[in-house]
Amino acid sequence: MSLPKVCIIGAGCSGFTTAKRLKDYGIPFDIYEASDDIGGNWYYNNPNGVSSCYQSLHIDTSKWRLAFEDYPVPADWPDYPHHAQLLQYFHDYVDHFGLRPSIRFNTRVEKAKRLSGGGWEVTLSTGETLRYDALVVANGHHWAARIPEYPGQFDGAQIHSHHYRTPFEPVNCIGKKVLVVGLGNSAMDIASELSQRPMAKRLYVSARRGVWIFPKYYRGQPLDKNPAPAWMPKGLRQWLGSRMIKKLVGRMSDYGLPEPEIEPFESHGTVSGEFLLRAGSGDIVMRPGIERLDGNGVVFTDGTREEIDVIVWATGYDIKFPFFDEPSFCADSDNRPPALYKRIMKPEVPDLFYMGLAQPLPTLVNFAEQQSKLVAAYLAGQYAPPPADEMHQVIKADEEFYTGSYYQARRHTIQLDFDHYVRALKKELERGAKRAAAKGNALPVPARATLAEAA
Repeated sequence: MSLPKVCIIGAGCSGFTTAKRLKDYGIPFDIYEASDDIGGNWYYNNPNGVSSCYQSLHIDTSKWRLAFEDYPVPADWPDYPHHAQLLQYFHDYVDHFGLRPSIRFNTRVEKAKRLSGGGWEVTLSTGETLRYDALVVANGHHWAARIPEYPGQFDGAQIHSHHYRTPFEPVNCIGKKVLVVGLGNSAMDIASELSQRPMAKRLYVSARRGVWIFPKYYRGQPLDKNPAPAWMPKGLRQWLGSRMIKKLVGRMSDYGLPEPEIEPFESHGTVSGEFLLRAGSGDIVMRPGIERLDGNGVVFTDGTREEIDVIVWATGYDIKFPFFDEPSFCADSDNRPPALYKRIMKPEVPDLFYMGLAQPLPTLVNFAEQQSKLVAAYLAGQYAPPPADEMHQVIKADEEFYTGSYYQARRHTIQLDFDHYVRALKKELERGAKRAAAKGNALPVPARATLAEAA
Protein backbone atom coordinates (compact mmCIF):
# COMPACT_ATOMS: atom_id res chain seq x y z
CA MET A 1 0.00 0.00 0.00
CA SER A 2 1.42 3.38 -1.04
CA LEU A 3 1.42 6.02 1.66
CA PRO A 4 0.90 9.76 1.01
CA LYS A 5 3.96 11.90 0.32
CA VAL A 6 4.48 14.84 2.67
CA CYS A 7 6.11 18.24 2.27
CA ILE A 8 7.57 19.61 5.50
CA ILE A 9 8.32 23.35 5.65
CA GLY A 10 11.24 24.02 7.97
CA ALA A 11 14.07 21.99 9.54
CA GLY A 12 13.85 23.34 13.06
CA CYS A 13 13.02 21.06 15.98
CA SER A 14 9.33 20.87 14.97
CA GLY A 15 10.15 19.93 11.39
CA PHE A 16 12.79 17.30 11.98
CA THR A 17 11.02 15.55 14.87
CA THR A 18 7.92 15.27 12.67
CA ALA A 19 10.10 13.86 9.90
CA LYS A 20 11.55 11.26 12.24
CA ARG A 21 8.07 10.04 13.16
CA LEU A 22 6.99 9.87 9.53
CA LYS A 23 10.10 7.84 8.77
CA ASP A 24 9.18 5.41 11.57
CA TYR A 25 5.88 4.79 9.76
CA GLY A 26 7.45 4.52 6.32
CA ILE A 27 5.72 7.68 5.11
CA PRO A 28 7.72 9.45 2.34
CA PHE A 29 8.58 13.10 2.87
CA ASP A 30 10.79 15.98 1.82
CA ILE A 31 11.92 18.78 4.13
CA TYR A 32 12.59 22.23 2.70
CA GLU A 33 14.82 24.54 4.70
CA ALA A 34 15.58 28.12 3.66
CA SER A 35 18.88 28.10 5.54
CA ASP A 36 22.10 26.19 4.96
CA ASP A 37 21.59 23.94 7.99
CA ILE A 38 19.09 22.74 10.59
CA GLY A 39 18.13 24.39 13.85
CA GLY A 40 15.82 27.26 12.97
CA ASN A 41 15.52 29.60 15.94
CA TRP A 42 18.36 27.83 17.77
CA TYR A 43 20.91 28.26 14.98
CA TYR A 44 22.90 31.29 16.16
CA ASN A 45 23.24 33.91 13.40
CA ASN A 46 21.13 31.74 11.13
CA PRO A 47 21.60 33.16 7.61
CA ASN A 48 17.86 32.82 6.90
CA GLY A 49 17.19 35.51 9.52
CA VAL A 50 14.88 33.49 11.77
CA SER A 51 17.16 33.00 14.78
CA SER A 52 16.54 35.07 17.90
CA CYS A 53 19.56 33.63 19.74
CA TYR A 54 21.89 36.06 21.46
CA GLN A 55 25.42 34.98 22.30
CA SER A 56 24.83 34.57 26.04
CA LEU A 57 21.48 32.76 25.73
CA HIS A 58 20.77 29.73 27.90
CA ILE A 59 17.39 28.08 27.46
CA ASP A 60 15.12 28.65 30.45
CA THR A 61 13.73 25.10 30.31
CA SER A 62 15.71 22.46 32.19
CA LYS A 63 17.34 19.59 30.31
CA TRP A 64 14.91 17.12 31.87
CA ARG A 65 11.91 18.83 30.29
CA LEU A 66 13.27 19.57 26.81
CA ALA A 67 14.74 16.13 26.04
CA PHE A 68 13.33 14.14 23.12
CA GLU A 69 11.60 10.89 24.10
CA ASP A 70 13.78 8.59 22.05
CA TYR A 71 17.08 10.49 22.19
CA PRO A 72 18.35 11.48 25.66
CA VAL A 73 20.32 14.67 26.24
CA PRO A 74 24.02 14.28 27.09
CA ALA A 75 24.57 13.23 30.69
CA ASP A 76 27.15 15.94 31.31
CA TRP A 77 24.85 18.82 30.34
CA PRO A 78 24.23 21.56 32.91
CA ASP A 79 20.66 22.00 34.16
CA TYR A 80 20.06 24.88 31.72
CA PRO A 81 22.14 24.35 28.56
CA HIS A 82 23.61 27.07 26.34
CA HIS A 83 22.05 27.50 22.91
CA ALA A 84 25.14 26.01 21.24
CA GLN A 85 24.69 22.80 23.23
CA LEU A 86 21.05 22.59 22.24
CA LEU A 87 21.89 23.09 18.57
CA GLN A 88 24.50 20.34 18.72
CA TYR A 89 21.87 18.07 20.28
CA PHE A 90 19.62 18.81 17.30
CA HIS A 91 22.43 17.95 14.86
CA ASP A 92 23.13 14.71 16.70
CA TYR A 93 19.44 13.77 16.58
CA VAL A 94 19.11 14.47 12.85
CA ASP A 95 22.24 12.47 12.04
CA HIS A 96 21.42 9.61 14.43
CA PHE A 97 18.08 9.02 12.72
CA GLY A 98 19.38 9.59 9.20
CA LEU A 99 17.18 12.57 8.39
CA ARG A 100 19.73 14.87 6.75
CA PRO A 101 19.53 13.29 3.25
CA SER A 102 15.82 14.16 3.13
CA ILE A 103 16.43 17.88 3.77
CA ARG A 104 16.91 20.30 0.88
CA PHE A 105 18.88 23.21 2.27
CA ASN A 106 18.95 26.74 0.88
CA THR A 107 15.51 26.06 -0.55
CA ARG A 108 12.57 28.17 0.53
CA VAL A 109 8.92 27.28 0.02
CA GLU A 110 7.62 30.39 -1.71
CA LYS A 111 4.04 29.27 -2.15
CA ALA A 112 1.87 26.38 -0.99
CA LYS A 113 -1.46 26.11 -2.79
CA ARG A 114 -4.10 23.54 -1.95
CA LEU A 115 -5.62 21.89 -5.01
CA SER A 116 -9.37 21.69 -5.42
CA GLY A 117 -9.47 17.91 -5.15
CA GLY A 118 -6.97 17.74 -2.31
CA GLY A 119 -3.20 17.67 -2.29
CA TRP A 120 -0.74 20.54 -2.59
CA GLU A 121 1.17 22.41 -5.25
CA VAL A 122 4.41 23.68 -3.73
CA THR A 123 6.54 26.32 -5.44
CA LEU A 124 10.18 26.52 -4.36
CA SER A 125 12.74 29.30 -4.46
CA THR A 126 14.55 27.27 -7.13
CA GLY A 127 11.60 27.83 -9.45
CA GLU A 128 10.40 24.24 -9.22
CA THR A 129 6.74 23.41 -8.66
CA LEU A 130 6.09 20.04 -7.05
CA ARG A 131 3.03 18.04 -5.98
CA TYR A 132 2.50 16.59 -2.51
CA ASP A 133 -0.35 14.75 -0.85
CA ALA A 134 0.00 16.50 2.50
CA LEU A 135 1.65 19.60 3.92
CA VAL A 136 3.32 20.06 7.32
CA VAL A 137 3.82 23.67 8.43
CA ALA A 138 6.81 23.93 10.76
CA ASN A 139 8.20 27.38 9.99
CA GLY A 140 8.15 28.58 13.61
CA HIS A 141 6.53 31.60 15.23
CA HIS A 142 9.46 33.48 16.80
CA TRP A 143 10.84 35.22 13.71
CA ALA A 144 8.38 37.92 12.53
CA ALA A 145 9.42 40.63 15.00
CA ARG A 146 6.70 43.01 16.13
CA ILE A 147 7.35 46.62 17.18
CA PRO A 148 4.34 48.60 18.42
CA GLU A 149 3.68 52.05 17.05
CA TYR A 150 3.88 55.12 19.29
CA PRO A 151 3.41 58.81 18.59
CA GLY A 152 6.51 60.88 17.94
CA GLN A 153 9.94 60.04 16.63
CA PHE A 154 13.06 58.58 18.22
CA ASP A 155 16.43 59.79 16.94
CA GLY A 156 18.63 57.11 18.52
CA ALA A 157 19.32 53.49 17.56
CA GLN A 158 16.51 50.94 17.72
CA ILE A 159 16.52 47.16 17.42
CA HIS A 160 14.10 44.38 18.19
CA SER A 161 15.30 41.72 20.64
CA HIS A 162 15.12 39.31 17.69
CA HIS A 163 18.22 41.03 16.27
CA TYR A 164 20.14 41.49 19.54
CA ARG A 165 23.34 39.43 19.58
CA THR A 166 25.79 40.92 22.13
CA PRO A 167 26.17 44.22 24.03
CA PHE A 168 28.27 45.32 21.03
CA GLU A 169 26.21 44.15 18.06
CA PRO A 170 24.26 45.04 16.05
CA VAL A 171 24.26 48.20 18.22
CA ASN A 172 27.06 49.13 20.62
CA CYS A 173 25.30 49.59 23.96
CA ILE A 174 28.44 50.07 26.07
CA GLY A 175 28.29 53.29 28.06
CA LYS A 176 24.88 54.14 26.59
CA LYS A 177 21.51 54.86 28.16
CA VAL A 178 19.46 51.87 27.06
CA LEU A 179 15.73 51.24 27.27
CA VAL A 180 14.43 47.67 27.08
CA VAL A 181 10.70 47.56 26.34
CA GLY A 182 8.87 44.52 27.69
CA LEU A 183 9.02 42.04 30.56
CA GLY A 184 9.11 38.73 28.74
CA ASN A 185 11.93 36.19 28.84
CA SER A 186 14.08 37.91 26.22
CA ALA A 187 13.66 41.23 28.01
CA MET A 188 14.78 39.59 31.25
CA ASP A 189 17.96 38.20 29.71
CA ILE A 190 18.93 41.28 27.72
CA ALA A 191 18.20 43.71 30.54
CA SER A 192 20.15 41.55 33.00
CA GLU A 193 23.14 41.46 30.68
CA LEU A 194 23.18 45.15 29.77
CA SER A 195 22.48 46.38 33.31
CA GLN A 196 25.83 45.12 34.57
CA ARG A 197 27.93 48.14 35.49
CA PRO A 198 30.62 47.70 32.77
CA MET A 199 27.88 47.55 30.12
CA ALA A 200 25.17 50.21 29.73
CA LYS A 201 25.59 53.57 31.44
CA ARG A 202 21.97 53.27 32.60
CA LEU A 203 19.49 50.53 31.94
CA TYR A 204 15.77 51.27 31.92
CA VAL A 205 12.94 48.77 31.49
CA SER A 206 9.49 49.91 30.36
CA ALA A 207 6.40 47.79 30.90
CA ARG A 208 2.68 48.51 30.74
CA ARG A 209 1.96 46.04 33.54
CA GLY A 210 3.78 44.09 36.19
CA VAL A 211 4.56 40.39 35.87
CA TRP A 212 5.55 37.61 38.23
CA ILE A 213 9.16 36.56 37.67
CA PHE A 214 9.80 32.89 38.38
CA PRO A 215 13.18 31.72 39.68
CA LYS A 216 15.02 28.92 37.89
CA TYR A 217 15.67 26.88 41.02
CA TYR A 218 13.67 25.63 43.97
CA ARG A 219 15.57 23.93 46.80
CA GLY A 220 18.56 23.37 44.56
CA GLN A 221 16.56 21.77 41.73
CA PRO A 222 15.25 23.30 38.48
CA LEU A 223 11.80 24.69 39.13
CA ASP A 224 10.24 22.75 36.24
CA LYS A 225 11.83 19.38 37.05
CA ASN A 226 9.02 18.05 39.23
CA PRO A 227 5.76 19.69 38.14
CA ALA A 228 2.35 19.03 39.62
CA PRO A 229 0.81 15.92 38.02
CA ALA A 230 -1.22 16.50 34.87
CA TRP A 231 -4.27 14.74 36.36
CA MET A 232 -4.58 17.37 39.10
CA PRO A 233 -7.41 19.86 38.43
CA LYS A 234 -6.14 23.01 36.77
CA GLY A 235 -7.50 25.33 39.43
CA LEU A 236 -5.79 23.40 42.21
CA ARG A 237 -2.48 23.26 40.32
CA GLN A 238 -2.55 27.00 39.73
CA TRP A 239 -3.48 27.74 43.33
CA LEU A 240 -0.65 25.60 44.67
CA GLY A 241 1.77 27.01 42.10
CA SER A 242 0.82 30.59 42.92
CA ARG A 243 1.39 30.02 46.63
CA MET A 244 4.79 28.50 45.94
CA ILE A 245 5.91 31.33 43.61
CA LYS A 246 4.80 34.03 46.03
CA LYS A 247 6.60 32.30 48.86
CA LEU A 248 9.76 31.96 46.78
CA VAL A 249 10.05 35.49 45.41
CA GLY A 250 7.90 37.66 47.69
CA ARG A 251 6.38 40.87 46.33
CA MET A 252 7.66 42.29 43.07
CA SER A 253 7.53 45.78 44.60
CA ASP A 254 10.21 44.69 47.07
CA TYR A 255 12.61 44.71 44.12
CA GLY A 256 11.47 48.08 42.82
CA LEU A 257 9.25 46.49 40.18
CA PRO A 258 5.56 47.18 39.48
CA GLU A 259 3.23 44.95 41.45
CA PRO A 260 1.34 42.57 39.12
CA GLU A 261 -2.41 43.00 38.89
CA ILE A 262 -2.72 39.32 38.02
CA GLU A 263 -1.88 36.00 39.64
CA PRO A 264 1.36 34.17 38.70
CA PHE A 265 -0.27 31.88 36.12
CA GLU A 266 -2.51 34.43 34.41
CA SER A 267 0.22 35.41 31.95
CA HIS A 268 2.94 33.51 30.13
CA GLY A 269 5.60 32.66 32.68
CA THR A 270 8.65 34.94 32.85
CA VAL A 271 11.70 33.07 34.11
CA SER A 272 14.98 34.61 35.23
CA GLY A 273 17.67 33.72 37.71
CA GLU A 274 19.25 37.17 37.55
CA PHE A 275 16.74 39.93 36.82
CA LEU A 276 15.42 40.27 40.38
CA LEU A 277 18.99 40.54 41.68
CA ARG A 278 19.80 43.27 39.16
CA ALA A 279 16.61 45.16 39.97
CA GLY A 280 17.14 44.83 43.70
CA SER A 281 20.73 46.01 43.32
CA GLY A 282 19.65 49.23 41.62
CA ASP A 283 21.14 48.28 38.27
CA ILE A 284 17.72 48.40 36.58
CA VAL A 285 15.39 51.39 36.62
CA MET A 286 11.73 50.57 35.99
CA ARG A 287 9.46 52.84 34.03
CA PRO A 288 5.78 52.39 33.07
CA GLY A 289 4.49 52.09 29.51
CA ILE A 290 5.54 54.46 26.76
CA GLU A 291 3.40 57.52 26.06
CA ARG A 292 5.41 58.82 23.10
CA LEU A 293 8.83 58.94 21.51
CA ASP A 294 10.51 62.32 21.88
CA GLY A 295 13.64 62.88 19.79
CA ASN A 296 16.56 61.93 22.02
CA GLY A 297 14.27 60.59 24.73
CA VAL A 298 11.09 58.77 25.67
CA VAL A 299 8.08 60.08 27.59
CA PHE A 300 6.29 57.52 29.77
CA THR A 301 2.66 57.28 30.85
CA ASP A 302 3.42 58.74 34.29
CA GLY A 303 4.72 61.91 32.64
CA THR A 304 8.41 61.21 33.27
CA ARG A 305 10.92 61.61 30.47
CA GLU A 306 14.31 59.96 30.09
CA GLU A 307 17.07 60.66 27.60
CA ILE A 308 17.73 57.41 25.76
CA ASP A 309 20.47 56.38 23.32
CA VAL A 310 19.24 52.90 22.37
CA ILE A 311 15.85 51.17 22.46
CA VAL A 312 15.63 47.38 22.49
CA TRP A 313 12.07 46.35 21.66
CA ALA A 314 11.39 43.00 23.39
CA THR A 315 7.79 43.17 22.24
CA GLY A 316 7.10 39.77 20.76
CA TYR A 317 6.28 38.31 17.38
CA ASP A 318 3.53 38.00 14.82
CA ILE A 319 2.46 34.58 13.60
CA LYS A 320 3.20 34.47 9.86
CA PHE A 321 2.84 31.92 7.08
CA PRO A 322 4.20 33.84 4.07
CA PHE A 323 3.75 30.91 1.69
CA PHE A 324 -0.06 30.91 2.05
CA ASP A 325 -2.32 33.15 -0.02
CA GLU A 326 -5.45 31.62 1.52
CA PRO A 327 -6.53 33.85 4.49
CA SER A 328 -8.17 30.98 6.36
CA PHE A 329 -4.79 29.28 6.64
CA CYS A 330 -3.20 32.34 8.29
CA ALA A 331 -3.37 34.16 11.64
CA ASP A 332 -5.87 37.00 11.92
CA SER A 333 -5.21 40.65 12.83
CA ASP A 334 -5.30 39.75 16.55
CA ASN A 335 -2.54 37.15 16.06
CA ARG A 336 -4.95 34.25 16.39
CA PRO A 337 -4.06 31.27 14.17
CA PRO A 338 -6.68 29.12 12.45
CA ALA A 339 -8.92 27.05 14.71
CA LEU A 340 -7.04 23.74 14.92
CA TYR A 341 -7.99 20.39 16.38
CA LYS A 342 -5.36 19.50 18.99
CA ARG A 343 -3.52 22.57 17.66
CA ILE A 344 -2.69 20.50 14.56
CA MET A 345 -5.55 20.02 12.08
CA LYS A 346 -8.17 22.20 10.40
CA PRO A 347 -11.28 20.01 10.49
CA GLU A 348 -12.21 20.85 6.90
CA VAL A 349 -8.70 20.37 5.49
CA PRO A 350 -7.60 16.74 6.00
CA ASP A 351 -4.12 17.10 4.44
CA LEU A 352 -2.74 20.14 6.33
CA PHE A 353 -0.89 20.01 9.65
CA TYR A 354 0.55 22.80 11.80
CA MET A 355 3.40 21.65 14.04
CA GLY A 356 4.74 23.45 17.11
CA LEU A 357 2.21 26.26 16.78
CA ALA A 358 1.90 26.82 20.52
CA GLN A 359 3.46 28.53 23.49
CA PRO A 360 3.56 25.46 25.71
CA LEU A 361 4.73 25.59 29.31
CA PRO A 362 7.38 24.54 30.05
CA THR A 363 8.91 24.03 26.57
CA LEU A 364 8.40 24.15 22.82
CA VAL A 365 11.50 22.07 21.97
CA ASN A 366 9.85 18.64 22.15
CA PHE A 367 6.23 19.70 21.65
CA ALA A 368 5.96 18.79 17.95
CA GLU A 369 7.56 15.45 18.78
CA GLN A 370 4.37 14.70 20.73
CA GLN A 371 2.08 16.09 18.03
CA SER A 372 3.80 13.98 15.39
CA LYS A 373 2.33 10.85 16.99
CA LEU A 374 -1.10 11.91 15.79
CA VAL A 375 0.02 13.09 12.34
CA ALA A 376 1.97 9.95 11.46
CA ALA A 377 -0.69 7.56 12.75
CA TYR A 378 -3.35 9.53 10.85
CA LEU A 379 -1.50 9.49 7.53
CA ALA A 380 -0.85 5.75 7.94
CA GLY A 381 -4.54 5.05 8.54
CA GLN A 382 -4.01 4.10 12.19
CA TYR A 383 -5.76 7.12 13.66
CA ALA A 384 -9.07 8.75 12.68
CA PRO A 385 -10.32 12.02 14.16
CA PRO A 386 -13.92 12.44 15.34
CA PRO A 387 -16.55 14.04 13.06
CA ALA A 388 -15.99 17.68 12.13
CA ASP A 389 -18.71 19.07 14.41
CA GLU A 390 -17.19 17.25 17.38
CA MET A 391 -13.73 18.50 16.42
CA HIS A 392 -15.01 22.08 16.52
CA GLN A 393 -16.55 21.49 19.96
CA VAL A 394 -13.23 20.13 21.23
CA ILE A 395 -11.35 23.10 19.73
CA LYS A 396 -13.61 25.52 21.58
CA ALA A 397 -13.30 23.65 24.88
CA ASP A 398 -9.52 23.31 24.55
CA GLU A 399 -9.04 27.00 23.80
CA GLU A 400 -11.05 27.97 26.85
CA PHE A 401 -9.07 25.55 29.02
CA TYR A 402 -5.64 26.59 27.77
CA THR A 403 -6.06 30.32 27.22
CA GLY A 404 -9.12 31.29 29.26
CA SER A 405 -7.17 32.08 32.43
CA TYR A 406 -4.73 34.46 30.67
CA TYR A 407 -5.36 38.16 30.19
CA GLN A 408 -6.26 39.13 26.62
CA ALA A 409 -3.10 39.86 24.63
CA ARG A 410 -1.47 38.94 21.32
CA ARG A 411 1.17 36.99 23.24
CA HIS A 412 -1.42 34.66 24.78
CA THR A 413 -3.27 33.40 21.70
CA ILE A 414 -1.38 30.08 21.54
CA GLN A 415 -0.76 29.29 25.21
CA LEU A 416 -0.75 25.64 26.23
CA ASP A 417 -0.18 23.40 29.24
CA PHE A 418 2.32 20.83 27.92
CA ASP A 419 1.68 18.05 30.47
CA HIS A 420 -2.10 18.27 30.24
CA TYR A 421 -1.90 18.35 26.45
CA VAL A 422 0.28 15.22 26.26
CA ARG A 423 -2.00 13.34 28.66
CA ALA A 424 -5.10 14.29 26.64
CA LEU A 425 -3.35 13.49 23.34
CA LYS A 426 -2.52 9.98 24.52
CA LYS A 427 -6.18 9.32 25.31
CA GLU A 428 -7.29 10.77 21.98
CA LEU A 429 -4.83 8.57 20.08
CA GLU A 430 -6.36 5.52 21.76
CA ARG A 431 -9.87 6.61 20.82
CA GLY A 432 -8.75 7.49 17.30
CA ALA A 433 -7.14 4.09 16.81
CA LYS A 434 -10.51 2.43 17.50
CA ARG A 435 -12.26 4.77 15.05
CA ALA A 436 -9.64 4.00 12.39
CA ALA A 437 -9.98 0.25 12.92
CA ALA A 438 -13.77 0.53 12.51
CA LYS A 439 -13.10 2.13 9.11
CA GLY A 440 -10.75 -0.65 8.08
CA ASN A 441 -7.69 1.57 8.59
CA ALA A 442 -8.37 3.28 5.29
CA LEU A 443 -5.98 6.05 4.31
CA PRO A 444 -7.62 9.47 4.86
CA VAL A 445 -5.20 11.10 2.41
CA PRO A 446 -4.68 9.22 -0.88
CA ALA A 447 -1.14 8.70 -2.17
CA ARG A 448 -1.57 10.38 -5.52
CA ALA A 449 1.73 12.27 -5.65
CA THR A 450 3.87 9.17 -5.11
CA LEU A 451 1.90 7.19 -7.67
CA ALA A 452 2.22 10.01 -10.19
CA GLU A 453 6.00 10.04 -9.72
CA ALA A 454 6.15 6.28 -10.28
CA ALA A 455 4.14 6.63 -13.48
